[in-house]
Amino acid sequence: MRMESAKAHRTAFSTADGLSLAVEVQHAPGRPTLLFAHGFGQTRGAWNAAAATMAARGCRCVTFDSRGHGESGRVAGGDYHMQPFVDDLLALAHAQPEPPILVGASMGGLLGLVAAGEVRPSPFRALILVDITPRWETAGVERILAFMQAHPDGFASYAEAAEQIAAYLPQRRERKSEQQLRPLLREGADGRLRWHWDPALLAGDLISESERYQPRLFTAAAQVEVPVLLLSGERSDVVSQHTVEEFLALVPHARHVQVPGATHMLAGDANDAFTAAIAGFIEDLESAVDTA
Repeated sequence: MRMESAKAHRTAFSTADGLSLAVEVQHAPGRPTLLFAHGFGQTRGAWNAAAATMAARGCRCVTFDSRGHGESGRVAGGDYHMQPFVDDLLALAHAQPEPPILVGASMGGLLGLVAAGEVRPSPFRALILVDITPRWETAGVERILAFMQAHPDGFASYAEAAEQIAAYLPQRRERKSEQQLRPLLREGADGRLRWHWDPALLAGDLISESERYQPRLFTAAAQVEVPVLLLSGERSDVVSQHTVEEFLALVPHARHVQVPGATHMLAGDANDAFTAAIAGFIEDLESAVDTA
């Protein structure tokens, strides 16, 4: 892949039910297209470093905030369900100039599995799953949810929020600056800073619904026909050797790469290793096309 400068621009995408999703495109003329889908409680900013690296390598990189997250619209009445998230991802994929390679972390990867397994022709050229499998380790997910639910009254300052993130992610050497935190927090009428996501995401049926999705996820995974790369963190508490082996039995053509030292927050923990694995996978895809 060639290295080059890549310009970014922001836009909005309207969903079937009228929400506006915040979308960012880096290196619009490039190819192939990578569509990045973040995890529950994250924003498109989780992909900043990875998207910039891959755009510099010549890829067209599309990141977005899922409904109820970041700068995207919130569902009126807080009635969140899994299927509209899947529908949003499908609509974004179909809006691209070519079938994209999906890079999906955690929730984003699960949504991608459903779409890739159930829709024909596949909306994706290939699927890159970032530390997620159809069955996950409950303890790891509970740790994530505990952090998300821990500060309903928000924070008095950015420094206080940074301290809590540092405690949650002790493997990270540097604390987030106020500039880095601004997209992740919103100031309320009371002056308190609260996380960017809609609190209704945690209060409704969405979390329990994800557990009920597991049979659907297993069925979908077994039907995925496009190339698949599963990336897992060596220190992940969400994906384990057992869940990886179970997934590879379901999708025998999938490739698995474990990133040394990384946790579930794989892209943030080890971006260089993460993007190197993605780049190698894409180069193999391109080579296969050239020799076909």
